[in-house]
Amino acid sequence: MRLSDALSLSTRMFRTRPLRTLLTVMGVGVGIGTVLFLVSLGYGLQDAVLSRITTADALLSLDVAPGSSELITLNKDVIDKIKKIPNVEEVSPVISASAQISLENLVGDGTMYAVKPSYFRLSGVDTILGDLFENNTDENPKAIVSSAAVQLFNMNPEDILGKEFNLSFFIPRIDGEGVEHLEIVDKDTMYSIVGVVADDSESFVYIPLASVESVGIENFLETKVKVSSIEAMDNIRLEIVEMGFFVSALKDVIEDAQKIFSIVQLILGLFGLVALTVSAIGMFNTMTVMLLERTNEIGIMRSIGVTRRSIRTLFIVEAMLMGFLGGLGGVGIGILGGEIFNFIINILAKNLGGESVDLFVSPFWFIGVIIFFSTVIGFMTGVFPARRAAKLNPLDALRYK
Repeated sequence: MRLSDALSLSTRMFRTRPLRTLLTVMGVGVGIGTVLFLVSLGYGLQDAVLSRITTADALLSLDVAPGSSELITLNKDVIDKIKKIPNVEEVSPVISASAQISLENLVGDGTMYAVKPSYFRLSGVDTILGDLFENNTDENPKAIVSSAAVQLFNMNPEDILGKEFNLSFFIPRIDGEGVEHLEIVDKDTMYSIVGVVADDSESFVYIPLASVESVGIENFLETKVKVSSIEAMDNIRLEIVEMGFFVSALKDVIEDAQKIFSIVQLILGLFGLVALTVSAIGMFNTMTVMLLERTNEIGIMRSIGVTRRSIRTLFIVEAMLMGFLGGLGGVGIGILGGEIFNFIINILAKNLGGESVDLFVSPFWFIGVIIFFSTVIGFMTGVFPARRAAKLNPLDALRYK
């Protein structure tokens, strides 16, 4: 029997038993759609979370901080040494100090972070309102505040943009007798607020590093180190660790998060496989019933010379066709269900003051795999009925009622 003949006979089921065939295909489609829906949700959650905590430059950055020993400090000499390490492209140090922020007639306690503009790019920090500052002169320095600092001054984020403030901060100094004390530095410079970052846990301000370099702060809180490639990261990391500093990388956090999301995707996929298993059982039942109904037909075909192999091929092609169509229908069901669910969630998020986000991501390779998988399931459910049909004795089949 030619393949074209097998396909022609296989599609006859849509004409002779259209409702039953359609329900079987829909059953497989619901199972496949459930798998696609849940796994796409896992991919969507992963993409939504990771896209908000990292950038391309942040993945190539190392966080360098002083180690546990008090004798090891992160100063300008160390920064210069790190810059000279091969494959280090950029170094962005951070100065931190406790500060008092004076805005209009109000004074609040917070933390001052003096950074280069490149710090935001290397750390993945972005504003929820306004812009990040770029290189600017000391005569007109810009600043960014946290949302907690906005609440400290009892303002709305929209209202604080454009406001000006000045700082008084505290720097630890060691006198001639070796005793550490705090020196109060009053900066008359007025900083203009150009952006707000989301952080309700700490009141802080980002100001340009150039605006406090004249104060004479010798030690840095930390520094961002951008490397040329992922391959060079481990060697540079090891070299800095050997200098006595603690080194971490956002790449490590991303890798750990991806492992967690892989487990989540696996669990969601297993839930979907339960529905797919039920659908496969229904499809196997349909193929068994079709075998019983067509026993006389098989006897006639065998008596006119159709081989056992052709009978087996006919049943397997029918099962694979239903599995393939169920896979196509399941892809449509999964994508449509995801779009509807995502639409409802985004409406709720906007009503509650949140941001809209795409919770479902369906990679093209996964769609292809799941259609192939549904076809394989059709093949597996058709093997047993096909073997039984091929083994039927023609005379017994003709006498079957």
